[in-house]
Amino acid sequence: MRRPGVDSTSIHAEQAIRQGSKSFAAAARLFDPATRDSAVKLYAWCRHCDDVIDGQSLGHGQVEGDRGDGAARIAELRALTRAACRGDPMTHPAFVGLQEIVRTHGIPEHYLMEHLAGFAMDVDPDVRYESIDDTLRYAWRVAGVVGVMMALLMGTRGGDAVPASVLDRACDLGVAFQFTNIARDIVEDACIGRVYLPAQWLREAGLPVGDPAALARREHRAALATVAARLVEAAEPYYRSSMTGIATLPIRSAWSIATARGVYRHIGHLVRERGARAWDQRAATSRWDKLRFVARGGMVALLSRALPPRSRAPQLWRRPV
Repeated sequence: MRRPGVDSTSIHAEQAIRQGSKSFAAAARLFDPATRDSAVKLYAWCRHCDDVIDGQSLGHGQVEGDRGDGAARIAELRALTRAACRGDPMTHPAFVGLQEIVRTHGIPEHYLMEHLAGFAMDVDPDVRYESIDDTLRYAWRVAGVVGVMMALLMGTRGGDAVPASVLDRACDLGVAFQFTNIARDIVEDACIGRVYLPAQWLREAGLPVGDPAALARREHRAALATVAARLVEAAEPYYRSSMTGIATLPIRSAWSIATARGVYRHIGHLVRERGARAWDQRAATSRWDKLRFVARGGMVALLSRALPPRSRAPQLWRRPV
């Protein structure tokens, strides 16, 4: 039954986040209603694009998904996204919702195109991840730019325009999230032919390069765990950098983002602690863990306001736009 005052586009977005990401869904409940509605609509568009590319449904069935003709799928997503930005009539709820948030929050089209460029990397057979900079470029496109768009949705606690420094910190958090996701999903990704780890790191660990199926074999798990731990550690400076950005957000948005930060960072730590057993069962947080991070997120949101702002570490990778 439809709730009074809730349109079908919002219902679709709520379903997408509830089934597609339990971690972000828990944190998103903390937003004020208007921000939550915009945030879940952005998520629904991102989720839809990911599903189209991987032939899956709400993030499930990736291994069995049909990924044929990826270039045509990217072209269609780009065309529909541009049409939504122009204000053309849309029918799919993911693009109806996207059109609403573009109109309401002024999300620049080039950020949306950057996100689709990340999916294009997934379907381009010539893309290689030789160094950590290549992995960072991918993380920016599939997650860092989403952090930037989320910052534009949330605004600042003073209601001013979101400064570039805050967008940088939002990008940092997105990159940290993606590093965590990559570490958690190494074996699952390798099973469908995708490896986002730097080839340089794999060679240093004595692992096969250019053969995802071989990388996924159980005999490589101990060495793979050392590379995963290295990626989890590489995420830490980006998680730390994001704290200054959290302090600038409206309090409920700060609470939500601090909660998501705690949940994802914990997942990365689980991967590191499990070592070679990290991929026997997908690393995830329990319901109790989520409640704990909700409480901790509230404290972090409040404490962040009392801390003096810190300069962004110069060695951190910087978003291109």
